[in-house]
Amino acid sequence: MPVVGFLSSASPNGFAHLVKGFREGLNEAGFIEGQTVAIEFRWAEGQYDKLPALCADLLRQRVAVIVASGGNAPALAAKAATTTIPIVFTGVSSPVEAGLVASMSRPAGNVTGFSQFNSALNAKRLELLRELMPGIGMVGLLTNPVNPVPDADGVLAAAEVLSQPLVVAQASTSQEIETAFESLLRRKAAAILVASDPFFNSRRAQIIALAEVHKVPVVHSV
Repeated sequence: MPVVGFLSSASPNGFAHLVKGFREGLNEAGFIEGQTVAIEFRWAEGQYDKLPALCADLLRQRVAVIVASGGNAPALAAKAATTTIPIVFTGVSSPVEAGLVASMSRPAGNVTGFSQFNSALNAKRLELLRELMPGIGMVGLLTNPVNPVPDADGVLAAAEVLSQPLVVAQASTSQEIETAFESLLRRKAAAILVASDPFFNSRRAQIIALAEVHKVPVVHSV
């Protein structure tokens, strides 16, 4: 029975609805878990440094393909681990810039997938925030320091073009998210833009709750 390896930077709880859709898609294509295909899940749960070891474990399971879900980091870990096993990534913001594929039309190698173009979208979210809040002062940007992606650079570039004051805070754990919110508000952020990141997606309930507690508008990718 062929084995599908599923490597994610996020947690199973936060991505349960996506895993459900993944299984349904496989079923529709005739790949039924436990009957015609096996699936090995590996979750980093926001600890991106665990991805290489998790990927190595999948290789020991002799997987036929690796699904790298949750941003650039899982895809890069998988690409570093094998040049022969097919890799399909999801949620990557800029696959060419990240070094995952040669080009969008001809990816080459053993890596392919789809991109959400979040770098451009985050800049648009900043523009939308300014439209919704005319005359807004300081805007806070929340980023994940262990998952460097071009999204934050896109926001910073857009802020410079728009002459929009911007302050940045970083978080890679639940406690750091709370601390980052408090830090941004102390620095007079009138609204907070959350950079696209699988860890932040898995903590969306916490982010929404913090926005409600602090009475601050938040723009989020999911």
